[in-house]
Amino acid sequence: MSRSAGFIRATLLCAAIAALAPIAAADPYEADPDLATRDDDYAAGKRAVEKKDWVEAARLFQRAEMRHPDHADLQNIIGFSYRNLKQYDLAFKHYKRAIEIDPRHRGAHEYIGETYLMTGDPAGAERHLAELRKICLLPCDELKDLERAIADYRSRK
Repeated sequence: MSRSAGFIRATLLCAAIAALAPIAAADPYEADPDLATRDDDYAAGKRAVEKKDWVEAARLFQRAEMRHPDHADLQNIIGFSYRNLKQYDLAFKHYKRAIEIDPRHRGAHEYIGETYLMTGDPAGAERHLAELRKICLLPCDELKDLERAIADYRSRK
């Protein structure tokens, strides 16, 4: 291999790594962090989540959903709010919608898997663990968290 061919390969490899770096560093729960700057209800809902005010969070996110019905992060956090209210049917509805919008949404796969465990369905959790194994080519927190939750669930049974 000539020096110029080696240089070209090294340059292409560096370009590929640079292109993938932002993807690896992205917040897994929020692919579009700018929504909080564009939507007051979404921003207020996130503050309600920080306070664990799940009723208020769900209310505010529902209002934001009227403007952004096809936003995967919003669907995921609505599901999370309902899960914390123990309204599992609504949580599943919104997690499934997030995954329909973005089949690779790691946060939605983790959270729906954990919700399946909360409702006594480890097989449902395992299906989403399998999806995370396909999505996370490198280890990701969502995969580790769901693996841990499943192991904890199985150790209690």
